[in-house]
Amino acid sequence: MSWGQILFSFEGRVGRKTYWLYVVALLVLFGILFAIMGGSAMSSGDPDAAAAAAGKFGSVVGIFGLLTIWPSLAVQVKRWHDVDKSGWWVLISFVPAVGGLIALVFNGFIAGTPGPNQFGPPPA
Repeated sequence: MSWGQILFSFEGRVGRKTYWLYVVALLVLFGILFAIMGGSAMSSGDPDAAAAAAGKFGSVVGIFGLLTIWPSLAVQVKRWHDVDKSGWWVLISFVPAVGGLIALVFNGFIAGTPGPNQFGPPPA
């Protein structure tokens, strides 16, 4: 499966390795963005300039966050498919306190169904 299919399609399955590669890559990209934008905001001694830089920082992070919603959902849905659950399980993340933990355990640590399941063949 190509990265285009992994990031933009909601069909098929991905394994834990692909899921963690995506999560780590996203964390690194957000970290770089924070370092660049946060460093420029802190380098100025002028409070007004720092406030303006902080506003730009928030806008850039917000836009980047919006751009990553679709790929993040696609990877998570395919990961739910790998454990033979409907992609709608991605909504469990919205359950306060425990939803994110349940999603992390299933997506990051539970092995996928061996062999084919209703969502397709096992990830390569």
